[in-house]
Amino acid sequence: MKYIQELTSEPKIAYFSMEIGFKNDIPTYSGGLGVLAGDTIKSAADLSLPMVAVTLIYRKGYFRQDLDEFGRQTEHAEDWNPAGQMTLLPQKVRIRLEDRDVAIQVWAYNISSLVEKWNVPIFFLDTNLPENDPEDRTLTDSLYGGDERYRLKQEAVLGLGGVSMLRALGFRIKKYHMNEGHASLLTLELLNRHKRDIESVWDEREIWDIERVKDLCVFTTHTPVDAGHDRFSYDIVKKVLGDLFPIEVLKDLAGKDKLNMTLLAMNLSQYINGVAKKHGEVSKVLFPGYQIRAITNGVHTFTWTSESFARLYDKYLPGWANEPEIFVRVDKVPEEELWGAHMEAKKKLIDHVNSVTGAAMDYDTLTIGFARRATAYKRANLLLSDTERLRKIAKGKLQVIYAGKAHPKDFDGKKNIEEIFKTIQLLKKDIKIVYLNNYNMDLALKMVSGVDVWLNTPMRPREASGTSGMKASHNGVVNFSVLDGWWIEGHIEGHTGWAIGASPTEVTLTESTDLMDAEDLYHKLETLVIPTYYNDRKGWIKMMESSIGKIAYYFNTHRMMRRYVTEAYIR
Repeated sequence: MKYIQELTSEPKIAYFSMEIGFKNDIPTYSGGLGVLAGDTIKSAADLSLPMVAVTLIYRKGYFRQDLDEFGRQTEHAEDWNPAGQMTLLPQKVRIRLEDRDVAIQVWAYNISSLVEKWNVPIFFLDTNLPENDPEDRTLTDSLYGGDERYRLKQEAVLGLGGVSMLRALGFRIKKYHMNEGHASLLTLELLNRHKRDIESVWDEREIWDIERVKDLCVFTTHTPVDAGHDRFSYDIVKKVLGDLFPIEVLKDLAGKDKLNMTLLAMNLSQYINGVAKKHGEVSKVLFPGYQIRAITNGVHTFTWTSESFARLYDKYLPGWANEPEIFVRVDKVPEEELWGAHMEAKKKLIDHVNSVTGAAMDYDTLTIGFARRATAYKRANLLLSDTERLRKIAKGKLQVIYAGKAHPKDFDGKKNIEEIFKTIQLLKKDIKIVYLNNYNMDLALKMVSGVDVWLNTPMRPREASGTSGMKASHNGVVNFSVLDGWWIEGHIEGHTGWAIGASPTEVTLTESTDLMDAEDLYHKLETLVIPTYYNDRKGWIKMMESSIGKIAYYFNTHRMMRRYVTEAYIR
């Protein structure tokens, strides 16, 4: 109990996220959203911010990916035991779902700063209790699993249960930060806790102090596509939530036809933001009438810097881990040592690739990396769309490393992986291409530090931000990407990397066409990327320096969190 008493000594920011990824062997994340949440919490610890985080435990994880020789994906539960890494606290709370009580227990894990004596706890909610209905015991088993009803119940555990648990633990919360709409049911719990005296209002709907709740809430949206926002039919809402909140009032807050979790969060948050400047603009189009700001994402500098570059920075840029701004002095690093650190990271990656695939890749060939969630709009196969042209351009000069999981229900994403495998076989005599199995945080660090070029080819404007290219830049890796998300802000043509497709001033809400983007990709690969790598090593190293000094210094979660503090938390 002393642990909790120390934590509750001052008011906190409560950060709610459906997934949080901070280490490889705690599989409570699926990809970018969760890893961003983990990076956010790590920076909060480094900056000594008064923050706590809330998520679900996911005893079966997201899934472990297996790919057969044809690229067919199968999913397996990633069972793990929280008791080996976390502390089970004695507090329990109950929420009402489907007209029965659901008990929730909580596991605690401390994110400790490596540079400051400060901890940020993450509280993992868990319904696997013997007193619960067998169905309810599985609610915290799988991330993004089950049907619509299962998903709503999970989000109720996160939002309703999370607020109740923080109260049971004795926390005083000054702001609730909802990282995506999954957590927005917490606003209903807050509305029920902040009611006006019913005798002081004329209309019964006014008993909920909406302005008070708005003042408590911050909302970050990560989804620039309308279909990506969670919606639940009110029939299911009534069955799951019962009389928690009047449906007619809820329709005023969350949409007439369906409960839109994003609308609910927006209508009950004083501060709303997108995760890149362009994404803020796109969100205003999707949700007209709302004041939507933009705080561009970042990555946790220490986490995403490889060992060889960390040693280099320690030598020439002391203090870099907690002051990424120091990266602007990267020209102090001798060019030969910068290249040496890169080659050390590249050898580590290539050795890993060869050990698991037998691909016989080599250290000196220009190596492109592409690792994303496998889904259609990411266009992982754009590079492979014209095999004959790629063969002529890249023969003997290029090798490619892919990785990424498709959601179990994303059949187009699964098909995309299979198509890449077919192309790998088609080109195997001329270009070494591999698709690595079971992408995770450890493999991500190997890839973002070990390739020469980081490729990103989304259909614009569907990339809200993206962060993998930021991770690559921390290791001097050059970006080659479609101008969408964060890359519009980080791109300086020929200095921090190269753009694919339209220039920044030409980027509109019109999505990219595959043919135009593929043409530009091949043209620049043939005339700029490959010639610079092989014929102008000094120029390439200058681009590596720019990646560090102009991108890594800014696109980090330390800068991001300072903006959240000044713009969202202390207002």
